[in-house]
Amino acid sequence: MTSPQQPTDTDSIAPAMRAGRWEHFPHDADVGIRGFGATLAEAFEQAALALTAVVTQAEIKPLAVVEVTCQAPDIELLFVDWLNAIIYEMAVRKMLFGRFAVTVEGKRLHGTLSGEPVDVMRHAPAAEPKGATYTALKVVQQANGSWSAACVVDV
Repeated sequence: MTSPQQPTDTDSIAPAMRAGRWEHFPHDADVGIRGFGATLAEAFEQAALALTAVVTQAEIKPLAVVEVTCQAPDIELLFVDWLNAIIYEMAVRKMLFGRFAVTVEGKRLHGTLSGEPVDVMRHAPAAEPKGATYTALKVVQQANGSWSAACVVDV
């Protein structure tokens, strides 16, 4: 099951060539998420949108901003930490986030999450992510310079 963010007219283009999009990929009872971007930061932002899409397809209003900072020994672990920071903020604040801004400097990430409190009637949450895992974890820069970031999320 793939859920591209952009129209299907891009399906004929190799995934690594399509910057600024996300998709889901199947994995047993869990769900894989993958973000693509022209930069590492954009791939992380797109993966965050894929994470949100696991929960809801509804519009999320940018009513509140939450800042997060992550640090890890490499970019793959930084990606997992980033997703887990979002999952933590969603759970603790009972919020959904629909806009993300990321800066990555070396092995440090600063992220801005914009969203709103969960409205069960409007957002109709389909699943609650429990955590990003190391399963299918891969963050890679393609030959054309674009990036992809993927892993399986426990739901």
